Amino acid sequence: MIDGMEVGGSQRQVQHLLMGLDRQRWEPELAFFRCDSFLADAIRRDGVPVHYLPKRRRIDLAFLRAYARLLRDRDYAIVHAFSLTAEWSTVLARLLSRRRPALVASERSFALDRPAWFWWLKRLIVGQSAAVIANSSAGARATARRTGAREAMFVTIANGVGIPAAISREERAAIRRSLGVPEGRQFGLFVGRLVSAKNLPCLVRALATMRPSERPWIALAGDGPLRVAIEELAADHRVEADLCFFGERSDATGLMQAADFLVLPSHFEGLSNALLESMAAGCPVIASAVGGNVELIDDERTGLLFRPDDAKALAVAMSRMADPLLRSRLVQAAMQHVSQHHSQQALGAATSAVYERCLQPDASTDNGVLVRAARGQAK
Repeated sequence: MIDGMEVGGSQRQVQHLLMGLDRQRWEPELAFFRCDSFLADAIRRDGVPVHYLPKRRRIDLAFLRAYARLLRDRDYAIVHAFSLTAEWSTVLARLLSRRRPALVASERSFALDRPAWFWWLKRLIVGQSAAVIANSSAGARATARRTGAREAMFVTIANGVGIPAAISREERAAIRRSLGVPEGRQFGLFVGRLVSAKNLPCLVRALATMRPSERPWIALAGDGPLRVAIEELAADHRVEADLCFFGERSDATGLMQAADFLVLPSHFEGLSNALLESMAAGCPVIASAVGGNVELIDDERTGLLFRPDDAKALAVAMSRMADPLLRSRLVQAAMQHVSQHHSQQALGAATSAVYERCLQPDASTDNGVLVRAARGQAK
């Protein structure tokens, strides 16, 4: 269960998880309540039942009744919720449905600026959960500390990713031409939402510190509420010609395979899908040394890390990516790491182990709710 299927990191992980689960053991289904997308269409094509439950306002009793009816009719063994709204909706819908599927909660963003009410609500949710899956150890520790929950409730499972087929030099050159990449320029890429957490002003300032002849050409693939503000900041720093706004794209993998590097200057991160997918696609990565980034990237071996919000350090890292030998070395190590530790099959197997544990007859949450054993083939 997730709030929306707009193109984002958690949504991609839902897709990877559904593809990685053993269909001989599990019958997974997807439910969401806003923002249908090509990701949901791809999940449908993979044979997974998808339930769209429209939610039209913050408090929507019709939505809760529909969700409760789904829980009652499908009689799920587990609900794995991927967002706070999905978690809280599941807690309420379980009460209305009089069904008690085990709730597996999530910690995915490792956001440091959440308000007090968020942690109050998260504490209630964790108390109703059989387990909490985090995609980074940093996120697990922070959430356990802020909610007062036992760390044993949390399981860290790194994000998974599919390994795309390699493309030829000719295909790479054709993609770059179609995108309008200036001849002879380094092509840098950002993939993600244009929101404050991604700290794109740091990227703008970094470009401004570089000499015009040394600046990479940066494409921003994604959309969000700060697009206009970033455009204005780029104009103020006279680097608007070095930034191109692509908007939301469905071809992120192709962009990564054509780019010279991917950059992620975030204030905080869980385990970034953009970084992981870029590493799998053979595109070297530069990221701020925050949250799950430092768990995913071995600095100078599988990517480059820089001090958070340090525009000069980011500029130095981007300048270094002009070295093809450095890029090649980073790519080889990163692809080996991803194939060994972040496959869809590894994600599915690790998550399945948590599900199995939650379905044991003696498994219970902190508030004493008994999680019933699976009834035959789990849904």
